[in-house]
Amino acid sequence: MKLPVNRRVDESHHLVTADGLSVWFTIQVSPHSRIQEAIFERTDRMPSDDECRRWLSLLIPGGDAIEAPGMPGATTRRFEAFEHSPQREAPLA
Repeated sequence: MKLPVNRRVDESHHLVTADGLSVWFTIQVSPHSRIQEAIFERTDRMPSDDECRRWLSLLIPGGDAIEAPGMPGATTRRFEAFEHSPQREAPLA
């Protein structure tokens, strides 16, 4: 799987496992922060906690990914991890 940096999401950021789990992964980078996003999707049911955590440990090692709220009955789960470095921000004038 290729990991994108500052690119729009396309099929190179998408993987479908042998058991039908779709995995999307993107990274957004700025001079003082980084946002990593992982999306898990199934056509028949919501992805389980175990399969999401397994992938998250590979995609965002050591990161604290937070699950974004989803729609009731959805078959998609989205997780985000934020890294922020205030010492690299420009001072406010």
